[in-house]
Amino acid sequence: MKHELITEIDKGNKNSILKKRIITHYIYNGSSTITDLAKELDLSIPTVTKIINEMCEDGYIDDYGKLETNGGRHPNLYGLNPTSGYFIGVDIKKFAINIALINFKGDMIELKMNQPYKFENTQEALEDLCQLISNFIKSLEVDTKKIMNICINISGRVNPESGYSFSMFNFSESPLAEVLSQKLGFHVCIDNDTRAMTYGEYMKGCVEGEKNIIFVNISWGLGIGIIINGKIYAGKSGFSGEFGHVNTFDNEIICHCGKKGCLETETSGSALHRILIERIQNGESSILSKQVNEQKTPLTLDKIIEAVNKEDFLCIEIVEEIGQKLGRYIAGLINIFNPELVIIGGTLSLTEDYLTQPIKTAVRKYSLNLVNKDSAITTSKLKDSAGVIGACMLARSRMFES
Repeated sequence: MKHELITEIDKGNKNSILKKRIITHYIYNGSSTITDLAKELDLSIPTVTKIINEMCEDGYIDDYGKLETNGGRHPNLYGLNPTSGYFIGVDIKKFAINIALINFKGDMIELKMNQPYKFENTQEALEDLCQLISNFIKSLEVDTKKIMNICINISGRVNPESGYSFSMFNFSESPLAEVLSQKLGFHVCIDNDTRAMTYGEYMKGCVEGEKNIIFVNISWGLGIGIIINGKIYAGKSGFSGEFGHVNTFDNEIICHCGKKGCLETETSGSALHRILIERIQNGESSILSKQVNEQKTPLTLDKIIEAVNKEDFLCIEIVEEIGQKLGRYIAGLINIFNPELVIIGGTLSLTEDYLTQPIKTAVRKYSLNLVNKDSAITTSKLKDSAGVIGACMLARSRMFES
């Protein structure tokens, strides 16, 4: 069943289009006066006043009261009514999901991290995912009829416009988003996990006004998210950002995409995992040596990150080597895009300077000086929660952006 506001703005008439524009403005800019809103949207004050009054009556906009100014009349401040709608974000990891609920204003209401889940490309895994989401919805203490949209992050090739996932859960001729909507009973959209992380960082993380950004997601795989002039760049079919599958190495390592020599075969979490095990088996020492040699419990990426942060020499050495290799190719991205900001995110970014310092050194060495001096490199502020926050924000913005 569609939320009343979604039914209203889907009409496609002039009034509904203006309401979409106003909501989108508030999503990105927060509350504002009618005068400022009219100026920003290039509309007359009477037109904006009429629409705002309608939306206040319908309960989607709140009058926040008088804005304190120096002298003169104090104009009223308007913004989104937090309780008029809710959005759910789901971030799928290799062995868990993160799931959260935000209100219409974008405030976090509920967040559950690391819910156990085995991400496999099977019908059973899809059913398990739906069950976890349904259980989360049932546990909420809000009016679930006000849930407008659910956004689910999926790795690999995802077309957010058509709702198809081509790498995972592609079991039906119908778009995955449509299949999920039917199973869950709510409107569902899907997006690529790295793109969602990028958007989360842009909306709630370390971005402070920058409009041209590259987010490098170094997790089990390797991908990038791109923001150009303040807008997420998805590409023709939603497949932009497959940085990890640039052919760069003359090696015989088969990537999970099926090809050899991909960048992520030597600069990703899976590369770190493989190289560490190989070097321990060849006799090098680590605090993880016993676990690797006994093979009683699987070695997770989280365990390796923990060892790095405990100053395990072998783990640190491998992470630094990965940073040096990766920095060379990030330098190429900087030469091409000339971004204001490069954000290093994903699981491996939790090693902080052990990874970022070698990246910065390589970038200085391999990028053009005139280009890289304008590109700051920083670590993700949202860390593990970037994806789920991004999913929530995408669930909201995609309902209103044209």
